[in-house]
Amino acid sequence: MSKTAIILFSDPKAGSEEALGRLFNALFLAYDLKERHEEVALIFQGAGIRWATELAKIDHPAGPLFRAVKDKVAGVCGGCADVFGSTSEVEATGLPVRRGLDIPGTTGVISLAEYLEKGYTLVTF
Repeated sequence: MSKTAIILFSDPKAGSEEALGRLFNALFLAYDLKERHEEVALIFQGAGIRWATELAKIDHPAGPLFRAVKDKVAGVCGGCADVFGSTSEVEATGLPVRRGLDIPGTTGVISLAEYLEKGYTLVTF
């Protein structure tokens, strides 16, 4: 069985088709792996944390696909949410906000090295 961590860094504020395409491709991969009963963790990191609040909107075009893989969300980076001024909005989504790795100047971020240690392949979008 494979283990894959999908990290979404793309920024919805870019307003580009590329950013939306990265979101869709991350969700496509998460869905495909879930359907194959593989271990998958979807992580929102960096400016990608902003997708959490976008996907909470009922009419977002990626909403149905996101809801199909929402149970695979391992976390939204808390330190990143703080840096981008989105903490309260991210917390309101109900997704897990994680701060496991103490990094100077932050309130803690998700450790990607932890996933590597556990044998995950990291895929970034």
